[in-house]
Amino acid sequence: MIGALFALAASAGVATAPVSFVRDVVPLLRTRCATCHLTGKEAGSIALHPKAAYQNLVNVKATVSGLDRIKPGSPDESYVVMKLEGTHLDHGGAGARMPFGIAPLKPEQIDLIRRWIAEGAQEN
Repeated sequence: MIGALFALAASAGVATAPVSFVRDVVPLLRTRCATCHLTGKEAGSIALHPKAAYQNLVNVKATVSGLDRIKPGSPDESYVVMKLEGTHLDHGGAGARMPFGIAPLKPEQIDLIRRWIAEGAQEN
């Protein structure tokens, strides 16, 4: 539904601002991910605090699936998206849907991450 709204807005000539890693993605990582993925010694072997997140996500292979955690330009091939959407087991992944033990991200939050990846997963 959210994706359809963005497509409709784009076709109507309404410009949407590019997603910023620092402004838009880091706050989600800080509040929804880094509380459990702080040092990189936790499950998934990934530190997601603001100073480490980008280099631990983009063009880095996931530890269990062999897929890139974030594949710039390809949200459907990015393991992190699969973990957030709960489709990771269908793609050779393991473990639980993320974030673990709390409510999943809202569809608009996942869409924001998908847009950032589709736009090239820039460190901006």
